Amino acid sequence: MAGPLAGIKVVDLSQIVSGPMAATMLADQGAEVIKVESPGGDPVRTLGPAKGDLSAMFIAVNRGKQGLSIDLKSDGGRAILERLIAGADVIIDNFRPGTMDRLGFSYDRCRALNPRIIYAAITGFGTEGPYTNIRVYDPVIQAVSGLAATQVDGDGRPSLVRTLIADKVTAVTMAQAITAALFHRERTGEGQRVDVAMIDAAMAFNWPEGMYNHSFVEPEPPFPEYGSMSRLWPCADGQVAVGMMQPVEFIALANAVGLPELAADKRLHGVGGRMKYRDEWAPKLAAAIKSRTKAELMAGFIAEGAVGGRVNTCAEAVDDPQVVHNDVVIAIDHGAAGQVRAARAPAIFSTTPAAASGPAPRLGEHGAAVLRSLGYDDAAIAAMVADKVVFGV
Repeated sequence: MAGPLAGIKVVDLSQIVSGPMAATMLADQGAEVIKVESPGGDPVRTLGPAKGDLSAMFIAVNRGKQGLSIDLKSDGGRAILERLIAGADVIIDNFRPGTMDRLGFSYDRCRALNPRIIYAAITGFGTEGPYTNIRVYDPVIQAVSGLAATQVDGDGRPSLVRTLIADKVTAVTMAQAITAALFHRERTGEGQRVDVAMIDAAMAFNWPEGMYNHSFVEPEPPFPEYGSMSRLWPCADGQVAVGMMQPVEFIALANAVGLPELAADKRLHGVGGRMKYRDEWAPKLAAAIKSRTKAELMAGFIAEGAVGGRVNTCAEAVDDPQVVHNDVVIAIDHGAAGQVRAARAPAIFSTTPAAASGPAPRLGEHGAAVLRSLGYDDAAIAAMVADKVVFGV
C-alpha cells in the first residue's frame, strides 16, 4: 500500500544531512524523490565507512531516492532542472544564501516555471542578517544557539552534543513544514516558499527546558538548569537512567529498587521536598541502584512502572528487547554493497503505511531513466553524456 505522500514529486538539490534527511522522510512516506548531485557528488558519500561511493551516513539520509548527476553550471544541466521543476511538487536546497539565484533558479524563477511549487530552502543563519555569509556546520549552530551551553562539563565549560543534532532537528522541522505547505496547497492551489534556518530550528528545539530561565521577561528567581538535574546512575554492570518528576514516579522508583521506606516518606513526594532532603534519600537510592545489575533494575522498573532504562552502547541499542519488538532496525539490500541496516520511518500510519523506500542511489545511477521521463530520447542523453552535462549514466 502506498504511503501518505504517494504521488508527490520532490527534487532534492541538497547535500550533507539537513536537506537530504528531510527529503528521505518524505520518500519514506511515499514521495518520489530525485536527488540531483554535482559531478563530484554529495560530500557525505565519502564520510565514514563506505562501500564504493555509498557511505553508511549517505545511505541513511538518501535512501529511496533516484540519483541524477548533472552540471548545473552548464546550459544543458539548467535545462534539465527546468524540466524537473516544471513537473515537481517540491524543490529542496540547503545552499548558502544567493546560490540558487546565481544558478538562475530563484524562487521567482521556479514559481514562473511551476506556480504550484513548494520551494523549501534551508540555510544556516537565514537569508539576511550579519551572519549570512558565514559557512555553517552543525557545531557552529550548537555553539550560537545555546545548545552547547546546556552541555557543560565538570568544569562548567560548554561542550558539543556528539551528534548532528542541529542538522537533524532542522531536517525534521523542514519535513513537517513541507507537508504543511502541501496541505495548504491542497486546499487553495497555492504554492509557496518555505525557509528554515538551522539557528531558528535549534533555538526552538532547545527552548522549552534549555531556556526556561530566560523565558519570563520580568525574571523569576532562577530555577536549577534542567541539565544539572539529569544524570546517569552507576549500577553493578554499567549505568541506568531514571526519572522521578511526579510523586507516583518517585514512589515507583523507590519500590523498584527495594526502598519502600523512601516510597512511604511523604516528605519526598514533591520536587521541593526531594530537593530539601536530597542528602537523606539520594545516597540510599544510589547505593540500591549500584548494587543491582541492569537486568535486575529493568525487571524492577517494568514491575513497578517506574521511569527507567538501561544505558546501551550503540551496538546494544540495536538488540534492545523493545527496539527488537518495535522492529525499529531494518535491512535494505544495496546490491554489491550488501545488506545495510537502518532505522525505519518512526511514524506509523494505520491506513497509508510508510516504509523504508529502498536503497540509496549511486552517483547518477538513475540518470537515464529520469531523463527519459522528462522527454529526452537516447540520442539526446548520449549527447549530454558526451558533453559532460550528465554523469554516471
